[in-house]
Amino acid sequence: MRRPIRALVGALLTLCAPLYAMAQAWPERPVRVVIPFPPGGTLDKVGRMLAQRLGEQFGQQFVVENKPGGNGVIGGDAVAKAPPDGYTLLFNASTFVTAPMTMKTVPYSVQNDFVPIALVAQAPLSIATGSKLGASDLKSLIAAAKAKPGGLNFAVGSVGSAGHLCTARLEQAAGISLSIVPYKGTAPAFQDLIGGQIEGFIDPVLGSVQFHKAGQLRVVAVTSGKRLPNLPDVATASETLPGFECASWYGLWAPAKTSGDIVGKLNGAVNKALAADLAEKLQADGLVAGGGSPADFAKFQADDIASSGKIIAEKKISVQ
Repeated sequence: MRRPIRALVGALLTLCAPLYAMAQAWPERPVRVVIPFPPGGTLDKVGRMLAQRLGEQFGQQFVVENKPGGNGVIGGDAVAKAPPDGYTLLFNASTFVTAPMTMKTVPYSVQNDFVPIALVAQAPLSIATGSKLGASDLKSLIAAAKAKPGGLNFAVGSVGSAGHLCTARLEQAAGISLSIVPYKGTAPAFQDLIGGQIEGFIDPVLGSVQFHKAGQLRVVAVTSGKRLPNLPDVATASETLPGFECASWYGLWAPAKTSGDIVGKLNGAVNKALAADLAEKLQADGLVAGGGSPADFAKFQADDIASSGKIIAEKKISVQ
């Protein structure tokens, strides 16, 4: 019996040796980081900052590829179907785990076809309005919405995004009704808000702060628990609606079955980047640094799926 067992073990070791060697040598060539939304938004900016720091650490290029379409599904599917060799990664926002709950069919399973690597950042949201609306704070925005039920057009960068769910929560908390206008990304939504085609947009602060400071739109409230250093004069939504808080978040994933060694290397590199200077840069933009282990991120993801699923069901949010 011992000889067949030793032979079987030897054969298994022979088969696994190339995979182990590949993981040890990784990365030997550029790594593709897929961002499934257009360039120019908060997701893109944070993803590119991270990719630069990962490239510096590993001595290889981490090349960002924007692959928009299908509410993020096209890019996500490309990563799900990529070889699990560590050379194709997904950088995405919380939309990744919530959008599939709003769609009839998605060609992958978030929890089965991907392995979480690291939570990179959490982002408080801004409640921004166009200059034509004339709202000076959240109270006046709510008053305008109540005076014209369903008459204010609010953008969502993608259906099921954190901004979309926060808009739904605002409707519930304030007792108002808004008209939701879906966009393919945040950049075109901001263009229309500034141009006066829509009245409001709830999205991560990083996307709106520059336009607010330039006087092109007005951030009437932020959804953090306390006021933000980069917008100290803007009140929190909870100052008007007690307990009201929302946030988006950003993370890094790999295809399922990616080597645990590679996942561990990437997780360590993300945490190292945050500890060096990335956390400070994120904070300057109104974001909160993430970090932690892959297991921490997996639990965080599962908790968000549960809580977001509730509001999606209550508001019957779905892709039309």
